[in-house]
Amino acid sequence: MARILLVEDNETNSDMLSRRLVKRGHDVSIAVDGQQGVDMAAADKPELILLDMSLPVMDGWEAARRLKDDPGTSEIPIIALTAHAMAGDREKTLEAGCDEYEPKPIDIKRLTSKIDELLAK
Repeated sequence: MARILLVEDNETNSDMLSRRLVKRGHDVSIAVDGQQGVDMAAADKPELILLDMSLPVMDGWEAARRLKDDPGTSEIPIIALTAHAMAGDREKTLEAGCDEYEPKPIDIKRLTSKIDELLAK
């Protein structure tokens, strides 16, 4: 299927998501902070990035901006994963450069549908 970079500092969330994605046939790499995510994306060129927005070292908003500003990673679709589900939060993630938004707790069926849509483009 696809190479996916999961940038998530919560071990429970990353374990659950990575197991579900691997079960669907994806190759999943995990970064635990925003800077590591940016570095891994530049080095590995995944086909899609799942990006938690509340991260140590560099938050997801800054990581998304850097990924979209870099010609080497700007075309990689990013799905924001966030517990920020208030009015305006979706727009804020899209303005930062994310292509889609998935509020936490994650609905795995909805998320995998978004992943499939973005990978098909």
